[in-house]
Amino acid sequence: MFDTLVRKDRKAIRYLVVDDSVFARKNIIKMLEQFGGELAGEAGDGCTAITEYDRAKPDVVLMDITMPQMEGIEAAEKIIRNHPEARVIMVSSVGYQENIVAALQKGAKHFVQKPVKPEVLYEVIKYVMGEEAVSMQGAAAGDAQ
Repeated sequence: MFDTLVRKDRKAIRYLVVDDSVFARKNIIKMLEQFGGELAGEAGDGCTAITEYDRAKPDVVLMDITMPQMEGIEAAEKIIRNHPEARVIMVSSVGYQENIVAALQKGAKHFVQKPVKPEVLYEVIKYVMGEEAVSMQGAAAGDAQ
């Protein structure tokens, strides 16, 4: 269904998936695997997300906004402050305009609304990775567009 999305060096794009819902994490991980992605780590709250980012150094972070201990926007801000090159995509069912604006002002690269649609997530990742990513046709099952 999707072309495989890889880094320019032809290695899998590595993801850190952060959401307090195990179901939501597994769902997103399944989508990322469809795109040829690799799970670098996962976290259920903002504090763990920061530790995991430092440990795994992923290419992309998919970060929920509403979580216990530390909200996603605060965690994203701290990750980006320590790693200006970090690519953080906020993922949330709480699509309040002020949350999205706050996240983007703190350095998040994009926002994806829950429930996450695979085709939307694919395009957002492609956009956020920019020239650092290439799609390889035929490497995944079927082909997109």
